[in-house]
Amino acid sequence: MKTLGLIGGMSWESTAEYYRTLNELTRARLGGLHSARLVLHSVDFADIEQLQAAGRWEEAGAVLADAARSLEAAGAELLLICTNTMHKVADQVAAAVTVPLLHLADATADAVRAAGLRRIGLLGTAFTMEQDFYRGRLASGGLDVLVPDAESRALVHRVIYEELCVGVVREEARTAYRQVIQELVAAGAEGIVLGCTEIELLVGPGDSPVPVFPTARLHAEAAVSAALAED
Repeated sequence: MKTLGLIGGMSWESTAEYYRTLNELTRARLGGLHSARLVLHSVDFADIEQLQAAGRWEEAGAVLADAARSLEAAGAELLLICTNTMHKVADQVAAAVTVPLLHLADATADAVRAAGLRRIGLLGTAFTMEQDFYRGRLASGGLDVLVPDAESRALVHRVIYEELCVGVVREEARTAYRQVIQELVAAGAEGIVLGCTEIELLVGPGDSPVPVFPTARLHAEAAVSAALAED
């Protein structure tokens, strides 16, 4: 079993879900008292959020690159950035280490294609929905990506940062997200990518008339498969 290195804390609410899911999946695969081999570097999200808001992505990438190097030094053999948005600096992080980085968008695209779908709606932070680093990665995987309109993008983004990242899960927000999902489906989305790890705390399969793709869980599933694969 390979040791997984987690770059977390963005936010810790979703990193906790990563930890739980990785261990549950490992136990399901191996049985008994087995758990995942993990090392975690959890950053202060307040610092990262300020860099995001200021557009200082290279500096944010340097923070995550330092985290990646510390994980490699601690014995990690495969790295995960436990957040969709910070995959904007995935190349910078990958270049800082010699061990592989498992890209979240690739794991997601694989799952969408395996389901036989091509046109998907994407929910996430404004950065993830509006910039090309994530949408382009999904498109390069053969997917047609739809995003909500500007008003709905602002709502989705606000709920993530002001509520979900601080552990607040409100029924009103769930209702609003369901409406955004309905709008994407009406526009032709065959599935919905929950492209922010915190969104999985709010909505799931029962909130959508089409399949949903929970990126944190898909990332964890791909990581466990890679960790348990024979070399």
